Amino acid sequence: MKRYLPTFLAVLLSVAFFAPVKAQYIIKAADAKYELFDYIKAIDLYEQAYRKKQTFHAAERLALCYSYIQNYKETESWYAIATGMPGSMPDDLLNYAKALQNNAKYNEAKVAYLKYAELNKQVTPAQKTIWILSCDSAAIWMKTPRHVIINNLKTINTAKSDWGAAAYGSNIVFASDRNDSTSYVNSIQKTGRPFLKFDGGHVPGKTIYGWTGNSYLRLYQQNSKSGDISYFPVTVKTDYHVGPASFTGNGNELYFTLTRIPKKSEYDRKGKLVTINVEIYSCKKDSAGNWAVATAFKYNKVGEYSVGDPCISKDGKTLYFTSNMPGGKGGMDIYYCKRNDTGDWNAPVNLAAINTSGNERTPHFDDDNNFYFSSDGLIGMGGLDIFKTTTVNGSFSTPVNLGYPLNSPQDDFAYNFDSSTTGYFSSNRPNGLGSDDIYSFNTPKPIVLVFKLEGTAYDKDTHQPLSNTIISLTKLNGMPLKVQTDTDGRFKFDLDTNSTYNLTGEKTGFRGDAASASTVNLTTSTVIRKDLYLEKIELNKEIVLKNIYYNFDKSNIRPDASIELDKLVKILNDNPTIWIELGSHTDSRGSDQYNMALSQRRADAAVKYIIDRGINKNRITAKGYGETRLVNGCSNGVSCTIEQHQANRRTEFHIVKY
Repeated sequence: MKRYLPTFLAVLLSVAFFAPVKAQYIIKAADAKYELFDYIKAIDLYEQAYRKKQTFHAAERLALCYSYIQNYKETESWYAIATGMPGSMPDDLLNYAKALQNNAKYNEAKVAYLKYAELNKQVTPAQKTIWILSCDSAAIWMKTPRHVIINNLKTINTAKSDWGAAAYGSNIVFASDRNDSTSYVNSIQKTGRPFLKFDGGHVPGKTIYGWTGNSYLRLYQQNSKSGDISYFPVTVKTDYHVGPASFTGNGNELYFTLTRIPKKSEYDRKGKLVTINVEIYSCKKDSAGNWAVATAFKYNKVGEYSVGDPCISKDGKTLYFTSNMPGGKGGMDIYYCKRNDTGDWNAPVNLAAINTSGNERTPHFDDDNNFYFSSDGLIGMGGLDIFKTTTVNGSFSTPVNLGYPLNSPQDDFAYNFDSSTTGYFSSNRPNGLGSDDIYSFNTPKPIVLVFKLEGTAYDKDTHQPLSNTIISLTKLNGMPLKVQTDTDGRFKFDLDTNSTYNLTGEKTGFRGDAASASTVNLTTSTVIRKDLYLEKIELNKEIVLKNIYYNFDKSNIRPDASIELDKLVKILNDNPTIWIELGSHTDSRGSDQYNMALSQRRADAAVKYIIDRGINKNRITAKGYGETRLVNGCSNGVSCTIEQHQANRRTEFHIVKY
C-alpha cells in the first residue's frame, strides 16, 4: 500500500468464464485485471492459466503481481521460474535480485545483481556499488544486531494493513484498511475518494480496493486508557483512501493524505484508463474542539503528480512531504514548505541533500532536531529502510542506516518517536499480523546473564553443511531475528533470559526444518546447541503418504488418513511456494475403467480435504492413476494377498514447483 503512493485503485470489471477454458482465454481475463491493478484476482487467473500451460507471460505476470502486493516469497519463486524461460528480459533478472534481497538471500541477490549489470551496460558503477554494499552491509548488520526490543502492537494491528502511528495527546492515530468501511462511509460526508486508476466510463468500487482486495485506508485512533479503537472524527469528502496523519504540537491542526475522484476540469480523461494521484489535506479544530471540514494543500496537482506523507512541524510553520513532482531526483522525493507571515505556504523546496533516484518516504523530526525518513535508494537491507540525519545550521548530515532489526529485508517506514528512547515504526516484515503492521521499539536494560544459541544447518541426506541458509529465531510472542549461515553452515544468536524460542531454517531448493530452544529456569550463562537438517527438493519425485487407506470401493477420507493428510497440509503451509500433484492409485481388482474413476474420486477427496484446511486450490492438482502404476506384480488375474493389494491402494504426491 504505502510503497506505491503516486498511484491508483482499479475499477472492477466482471469477467466470466466456464470450464473447460483454454489457457489463452484465462490469460486474457487475467490481463484485464492486471491492467486495472486488480492484482488479487489477476493472481488467481494467472495461476489457473499457468496450470493449464506453462508460459513465460503467466510466470512473469505472477511475479509482478506478487511483488505489487509484497508477497516476497512468491515473487522470488515466480521470478526464478520466469528468468529461466525463453522471452525473459534483463529487467526480470533485476526484479529477481530485488526479491532475493527482500528474502534476506543476500549472496544469491549479489550474484543476480552482478549478472544484471553485465547484461545492462547502462547500469552505473555507483548503482552497482549500492547494490553490492547493500547486500554485504545487510549480512553484517544481521550478524551484529542492535540491542533493541521490538514489539508488534497486537492491540492495534489486524490481518490487514495498519501503519503510520502518530501520537495525538495520549492516544495513537493510525491508518488501516481493515474491512469495516461501510460504517465509516456512513460516518463521514460521502462524496468522492483517493489513489486511483479506473476506466474512464466508470468509478471504482467504494468498498474494496482492487490492488489489495481489502477496504480502503481509513484513519483510526486507539484510546490509551481503554484500548478501544474507533474512527478518527475527521470530516473528509472522499470514499477512498484516507491517511496517515500528522499533528502540530498542540494537537489543533491535522495533515493527512487522501485520494478522490477529481472533477473533469482537473484531469484529462480522454484515455481509456485514468490514473489519479494522491493529495494532502488539512483541517483545524474549532472553538468547540471539533475538526473543521478538510481543505486541500496549496500545491496539490492531482492531474500531474502526487503529494503525500505529510509531516507538520510542532509549531505548524514547516510542512514536510513527499512528491514525484517534476524537477526531483527520481521516484518520490522529500520536499518542505515554509509558512509565511500571511499564513500561506511558500513554494516547495526539494531536500536535495538526502533525496536519491529512488523513493524517499515518511519524513519525521524528533525533539532533538534529528530527521528520520525511509528510502530505497541508499545502502540498505532491501525495500524501504529507515535512515537518520541531523541538521546543523540548516544543512543535513550524511544519512545513517538505523541497522537491524529496526530495519529488515522488507519495507520499514513511518518512524515516529514517542520519547527519547521509545517510539513506533511500520513494517511488512514476516511474522506480523497483517501486510503492514505497527511496531513499538525501546532500548532495554543491559543484560547480566549471557545465553547464546549456536548451531549448523545441514543437508538432511548428505549431512554436508549448508552455507547461505536463512536462519530465523523467533521469541515466543516476539519478533524474529534472521541471519545467514557462513561457509561452514554455522549460525549463532544471543538469547534473552527466561524466554522460549522457535528456530527455523530455509534455503532455495530445500524444504525447511525447525527446532525450539528455551532459557526458562536457566540461572547460569549457557550456550545452547541446535542443528537444523534441510531436505533437498527434487521435482516430480514421488513421495508416498503412509497410512492413506480407503475402505474397499470407497473414496471418503478415513480418520486414520486425515492424520497423514494434515502432515501434508503442514508441509504446504511451511513451504508456501510449493505446488504439488496428489496422485491416487488402486489395486487391480475391478475393471480398469472403474478403477481409474475410483482413483480420481479418491484423489479429489484428498485434495478437497487439503483445500478445506486453507491451502490455495491452485497449488494442488488431483490425479487418479487407477491401476496403471502398480508397485508389485498384482495385476489383472494374478492371485495376491490382501496385504499385497493394499500396497497398491496408495496415495502419493510430488512437487511440481517450488
